[in-house]
Amino acid sequence: MTADSTRLFELLPALYRIRDLEAAGPGQEGPLKALLSVITEQVAVLEEDLEQLYDDQFIETCAEWVVPYIGDLVGVRSLFVYPGANFSQRAQVANTLAYRRRKGTAAVLEQLARDVTQWDASVVEYFERLATTQYMNHLRPGNVTTPDLRRWEPLERIGTPFDTVARTVGVRRIEPGGGRHNIPNVGIFLWRLASFSVTDAPAFKVDDRRYLVDALGHDTPLYHRPESEDQITHLAAPVNVPMPMRRRVLHRDLKSHYSAGKSLSIQVNGINIESDKIRICNLSDEGNDWANKQADKYAIDPVLGRIVLPEGQAPDTRVRVTYHHGFSTEMGGGEYGRAATFVGDLTRTIKVPSQRATLQAALDELAATGGAVEIDNNDYYLETPHIKVAEGKTIELRAADHRRPVLVLNGALLISGGAGAHVALNGLLISGGTVRVPKDAGPTNEIGQVTLRHCTLVPGPSPAIREVPAQPAMPRLIVEAPNVRVEIERSITGAIRSIDAARVRIGNSIVDALDETATAYAAPDGVGAGATLIVTNSTVIGRVHAVILELASNSIFLADRAALDPAAAPVLASRLQQGCVRFSYVPPGSRVPRQFHCQPAAGAAAARVRPLFTSLRHGDAAYCQLSERTAVEIRQGADDEAEMGAFHDLYQPQRRANLRARLDEYLRFGLEAGIFYAS
Repeated sequence: MTADSTRLFELLPALYRIRDLEAAGPGQEGPLKALLSVITEQVAVLEEDLEQLYDDQFIETCAEWVVPYIGDLVGVRSLFVYPGANFSQRAQVANTLAYRRRKGTAAVLEQLARDVTQWDASVVEYFERLATTQYMNHLRPGNVTTPDLRRWEPLERIGTPFDTVARTVGVRRIEPGGGRHNIPNVGIFLWRLASFSVTDAPAFKVDDRRYLVDALGHDTPLYHRPESEDQITHLAAPVNVPMPMRRRVLHRDLKSHYSAGKSLSIQVNGINIESDKIRICNLSDEGNDWANKQADKYAIDPVLGRIVLPEGQAPDTRVRVTYHHGFSTEMGGGEYGRAATFVGDLTRTIKVPSQRATLQAALDELAATGGAVEIDNNDYYLETPHIKVAEGKTIELRAADHRRPVLVLNGALLISGGAGAHVALNGLLISGGTVRVPKDAGPTNEIGQVTLRHCTLVPGPSPAIREVPAQPAMPRLIVEAPNVRVEIERSITGAIRSIDAARVRIGNSIVDALDETATAYAAPDGVGAGATLIVTNSTVIGRVHAVILELASNSIFLADRAALDPAAAPVLASRLQQGCVRFSYVPPGSRVPRQFHCQPAAGAAAARVRPLFTSLRHGDAAYCQLSERTAVEIRQGADDEAEMGAFHDLYQPQRRANLRARLDEYLRFGLEAGIFYAS
């Protein structure tokens, strides 16, 4: 039964209802009806709690905190709950009985790896890939010692988990990562990089025929959209995991991967291009041009993310693309769901361009009252708006959920407001210019808080986009107003400049000055001390100079002394008596407040524990991902034994350790498993 105060009121005798109405003031409820409204609210809470108690009896519907208790009932061992993580152990508990029915099979190991780690997985039984003398009563025609050089697909898969070329035996143990090809060995491959979609977005125009799928003009490998496996008995194939597309594979299976709703599609002047008009080519650089341009076909290079249109294209041709790219997590501007991070108490939302043509028009309309300006498509927005907000009000400029618009600045995006005002940016990919909080905006700028959440302020130089010219690398966030609080959450940004009278907090983010000797954080002049700084679970590339380093926790400061100033500290806090640095990597020679469990712990270990990254180029799928060769003190050096840096909340060491703990229960006797990262 759903509680209803009106229904309860009507159950009372008419005499009490009449007297209650007489006691009520004009336009108000009577005291008895008001009391019933309060009772009804508590009854609704009780009803909801009773319904949840019923739901908590089932793994599919229970609350997250109940998952470990149900897991204990079915005997799930070593179940680690990740605090604050965006993934769950629900699937592992739900599939436990199915695991036990099929224990000892490769399919179960693969499903177990997927459920425990929440990464896509593939299992390889290496005895099937050994180059051996075969028994004549048990021939394996597909297992030959010498690969057939006329068959391109096995050669294309060499070095991947789907490599089928036979090898000679390797006698080193597979568990510590030594040998692989041996009779008792089973390899479990995990894909740490996920495939993220970009839907109906403008392609970057190089000239009238040449385009790049990435809106910022990067060469970007295109990824598969992984297809879900319906049955636990199915072993993963390349289409089931987030792998980069190969030219030959896409050429052969074009219809399987190319069309609306699949991994890749292109649209020219509003018309979807059919697969029979597409040719997969190697469009690598050839002098000042690209190789293999087609005269009458649309050429696509999935490895470089390049498109060439047929000859005879008009200068105003509009090319839009839908594709997938790789990255480690939901950080920076992206199409993933962010609705839970929107400012929740805003009473009015204006959508651009469906309700207003420009961002500035929508922002001006909300300046006095506050509200949200929501961009509801993935287009370029060639505007440099000025966000002004009245005293005590809040304006949020955001991308709609599952949208990733590109804001192209040709100057400074100014943010100003009255006392206690708040401006939030959410889900934006910002190219060029800088986000600036000036000291003077009218008489003064008294804004109280600026929040960047799930945004990318692109590090490095910006390309020319339409009529906005190319711009050199510059600080992407400048704070000149005093007493303002700046919150940066799950974002990627270039260098930051701030006066010492402000306050900056960076969490689960990347600050990239492009070089270890460049200045990532300082005063507006690039030399003096910047604002009081708090850094948690973040990676900072470049030198840091703060007036107070109030807290640095689980973070990496990848910095070095400048060549022109070798005496300067890579990370410097002006006031050493205040603040704390804990469970972080701080380069030798830094001057910071008291340290607790930081690296390097001793000067002799400085070279060994220095963080190593798979890539430091923004736009790469493995951008700022810690290399497997990084010292364990960094990969498990956070306060909860997760990795330091921006991807701390992925809990990668714990996921791997959990899988290792569960494997013994499901491996056949005599077999040994090795865990490897496929990305």
